[in-house]
Amino acid sequence: MLEFLFPRDWPRYAAGPQGPLVRNFAAWVVERGYTRVSAKCHVHRFREVLAYNRVAASDRPVASATLVRWFAPWSDEMLYRATQRAAACFLTDRGLFVPVTKASRFDLLVSQYRSYLIELRGLAPKTVEEHLSTVASFLSSACSKPKRLASIRSDDVERFIDRTSKRVCRQSLQHTIAHLRAFLRFCADRGYTRNRLDVIDTPRTYRGELPPRALDWRTVCKLLHSIDRSSVEGCRDHAILYLMAFYGLRPMEVAGLTLDSIDWENNTLRIDQCKTHSGLILPLNDRTRRVLKRYLRRRPPLTSTRQLFLRVRCPAGPIKATTVDDIYAKRARLSGLPIRQTSPYCLRHSFAMRLLGRGVGVKTIGDLLGHQRLESTCVYLRLHVEALRQVALPVPCCGHASTKEAS
Repeated sequence: MLEFLFPRDWPRYAAGPQGPLVRNFAAWVVERGYTRVSAKCHVHRFREVLAYNRVAASDRPVASATLVRWFAPWSDEMLYRATQRAAACFLTDRGLFVPVTKASRFDLLVSQYRSYLIELRGLAPKTVEEHLSTVASFLSSACSKPKRLASIRSDDVERFIDRTSKRVCRQSLQHTIAHLRAFLRFCADRGYTRNRLDVIDTPRTYRGELPPRALDWRTVCKLLHSIDRSSVEGCRDHAILYLMAFYGLRPMEVAGLTLDSIDWENNTLRIDQCKTHSGLILPLNDRTRRVLKRYLRRRPPLTSTRQLFLRVRCPAGPIKATTVDDIYAKRARLSGLPIRQTSPYCLRHSFAMRLLGRGVGVKTIGDLLGHQRLESTCVYLRLHVEALRQVALPVPCCGHASTKEAS
């Protein structure tokens, strides 16, 4: 790639002990979707830093502190800081970067608990990380130095829950308390705590207490039509929200789509449902094919991943489920529609309500949504005004009203 970026000066960049590392870095920035001008600038600055520090190419890992020391003379320049971040990503992809990790006195305990959640309870990796996030917050709050885990009391647990309740809703607090119960039970069974602290009251929540999250279908269509598809970002965002609205996909399922998920010959789309761990084959109509083809024509030519939806900013790479939330929030804000306080799950709810309005059975809707229980599907269908009107009984006429009508 040096020949492509520097047609005249590429021998100068390839020379010297740092030449192989510069060549690999040049290939990486082009592969990750950087523009030619941006790639040239990054390679130029990277070579300058390596030459200044007399760094030779090797297979030894580079510590985070070492990379900071290399770029220290240019620490005040924003462009060099950007190159430093790109270099860290490059070394990470090559397995040659050792990030700084702060040692904690609870590292061994957290490692044991992680193994317990994975090996004995069989939890999914994302669920394990949610548990560990709660545990880390609790330990930093209740076990500040020099306090030990064995000396914590119920007052420390209540104080942590009280602080958490002020920044999360009752539904989220339920999850936090469930994580905390499991961890304190684990500690009590192994003798890490003196008392049983896992008996914690949880806030009451009810399935039907929140208003329906489904949007009117006309509002969904207005949201999709408001997206400017003249750019790569617009085509990507429109395709993501379109699949959520017309196929009822979760953000994680959209982020997990790959190029192999689309079968153009058989006109099908394979969805790997994250909660049921099963595959679902859905048909591709002509409109969906046009939406996907329009995006794929503008998709960055990133060969290192088969993910369907990629970031539009460099370095290029697959999006995450949280990116879908950001995309929806941005498009809802730009649309000017009164939906700024909603989430991307509203599109999934709208999909379920639209199917119910067309006479599709609740069991079929649950299968399409990837639900294992019927009551989970009923949460999506809490309110259907037209269906309620059909089952309503006529109001009996009062006696005095009928007398007036007769006279």
